[in-house]
Amino acid sequence: MEIQLGIIESKFADVIWENEPITSTELVKIAEKEFCWKRTTTHTVIKRLCDKGLFVNEKGTVKAVISKKDFYSMQSRMYVETAFSGSLPAFIAAFTDGKTISPKEADAIRKIIDKAEGE
Repeated sequence: MEIQLGIIESKFADVIWENEPITSTELVKIAEKEFCWKRTTTHTVIKRLCDKGLFVNEKGTVKAVISKKDFYSMQSRMYVETAFSGSLPAFIAAFTDGKTISPKEADAIRKIIDKAEGE
């Protein structure tokens, strides 16, 4: 499933994930404070995110259908597929090109690889 979000939709989705389940009334208050949105704008963006399958709005309460972790994991996989023909080594090479990683980061990456190999 491919879900494309604009920058502001991503920021608003993050607000929902951080606070869910949350009423649309509370989201209107947060969006007014955080984004200077009017009530109608907030409801429009909520509807858009629900139409994209990320959230549901049941009786004025907005809840996630897809968790934040699962969404960004899916987005990352699609990016590697699209930009690097699915090659994780090519992605890592591009990501680390000209940079060094700390021993702590290297250890964390090794643990991730070891876990993925074991599955």
